[in-house]
Amino acid sequence: MSSSTPLHSVALIGFGEAGGIIGQDLVALGVAVRAYDRLLDDPARRGALQAKAEAAGVTLCDSATAAVDGVQLVISAVTAGSALAVAEGIAHPLQPGQVFMDINSVAPATKQAASAAIEAGGGVYVDAAVMAPVPPQRLQTPILLGGQQAEALAQWLAPLGFNVQVVADRIGVASAIKMCRSVMIKGLEALTTECLATARQYGAEERVLASLHKSFPGMGWDARQPHYLISRVAEHGRRRAEEMEEVAKTVADVGVAPHMSQAIVHTQRGLVERMAEFGLPYSDPFDWPTLVDTLYADQ
Repeated sequence: MSSSTPLHSVALIGFGEAGGIIGQDLVALGVAVRAYDRLLDDPARRGALQAKAEAAGVTLCDSATAAVDGVQLVISAVTAGSALAVAEGIAHPLQPGQVFMDINSVAPATKQAASAAIEAGGGVYVDAAVMAPVPPQRLQTPILLGGQQAEALAQWLAPLGFNVQVVADRIGVASAIKMCRSVMIKGLEALTTECLATARQYGAEERVLASLHKSFPGMGWDARQPHYLISRVAEHGRRRAEEMEEVAKTVADVGVAPHMSQAIVHTQRGLVERMAEFGLPYSDPFDWPTLVDTLYADQ
């Protein structure tokens, strides 16, 4: 790759929340963007994806191979459980010098395996860790980069408005930072979900929140913080549980017992599975007491 040549073509593998925003913003900057998402293979979802792509100015492709053909940069933005398979499947269609930016939330060992696959096929692999939800800040969302070509990729992305920082020349360090942070962030979501679902059943939630606000006055326990934290589980719990399985692997790989990470998996997935049992989709605006009252009305 040559960082002296401006970035003008990108392929997105995965056109969900993050991929959709990145694609739309890159097109607005004059970058040609193609995308492939496995949901295109689902007739029930294909129409919505096509409408989303058309509105963003993104060209949808019927295969990952077609999407990556000839582009400078491939951005993988899929679920944690699919990340390695996507890298392995893309490895041989990539041409020498094409860059594969892996923004998926997976364990360092998973990133290292993906890197080995991409580089065996002649591509260039860069580990990327997205350190905050993408929708609020869009391209300005902090992204950590790692790998031998991380600095060159940063020189491509920064002029387009990406908020990127190179943290290592080794694959896995950026991912480790994200994974360790997730123990705390997704753990706080899970703790809030369990704490307030229980408190609500006892009619104790107002005093619990008042106590939390007194102990941590800057966190917003007296405002929107409880709604926000539980809403993240209600909206993204299945995906977050998948990520936390990778976090548990990250923890276990260095000999630490992943007790908390595994518990977070169960709490994140448990809420969305209970919502599914009741036929409750995520809705915006979100109100956690209403959700809890519905889910536990028979208790």
